[in-house]
Amino acid sequence: MRRHLGMSAGAVALVLLASACASSRTSTSTSTSTSTSPSASNGSAATTTTPVVATTTTPASNRPASTSSSAPATSASPATTVPATSGTGVDPNAPEVVEPGDIPDNQVFVPFPAIDGHSSIKIPEGWAQTQVGDAAVFTDKYNSISIQSVPSASAPTLDSAKGAGLADVASDPTFTLLDVKPVTRKAGTGFLATYEIGSAPNAVTGKKALLAVERYTFFHNGTTVVLTLSGAKGADNVDPWKVVSDSLTWTA
Repeated sequence: MRRHLGMSAGAVALVLLASACASSRTSTSTSTSTSTSPSASNGSAATTTTPVVATTTTPASNRPASTSSSAPATSASPATTVPATSGTGVDPNAPEVVEPGDIPDNQVFVPFPAIDGHSSIKIPEGWAQTQVGDAAVFTDKYNSISIQSVPSASAPTLDSAKGAGLADVASDPTFTLLDVKPVTRKAGTGFLATYEIGSAPNAVTGKKALLAVERYTFFHNGTTVVLTLSGAKGADNVDPWKVVSDSLTWTA
């Protein structure tokens, strides 16, 4: 009986020792738990060791961040340009303003005798010459000089310069009269009408250029000379037109 109690006390001591060891090894990933079961043959306690695996959980804050994005990258769509529409008040047949072609400052002028022999005038050298009715016309791009001599019983007046003097252009839908006033040049006193009008249609585009025109009317000994100077609106032809209009000379 004493022997049996002694053996039981020893077994208890072993259990306590195993529990103490398990408590001291909390930092390790594997611990050993000990249980006892009575032996059927000799009544002594048998010791069985069962390994226990500790599970370590990694905090969410220490997990590596994902380097890929779940949403696919998108690219910006190209901008679309919508052409502007013209207003209903725009006249598609109106003459267009073209790049002005100024007459060069070093332009050379040469004398030209009128067909009727009553006058002469200086015109830019190298310009193309054509005959339109009883008028001699010289042109270079949109610049043009026309000189016409007609028999007249009396000198023109301001009213006639505004009326009959512009009859050949006044009916043009692109014609806009700006001013009519007396003017004095070397050939004497006459009248100057300034107006705007569309050119002849371009042979390629069919468009008309907007022209700025000066028309001079002078009278001498039963002859009226009509001098018409025109160029693209915006061209700086003040000095050349002054040279031409001041060069009119009566020869008879």
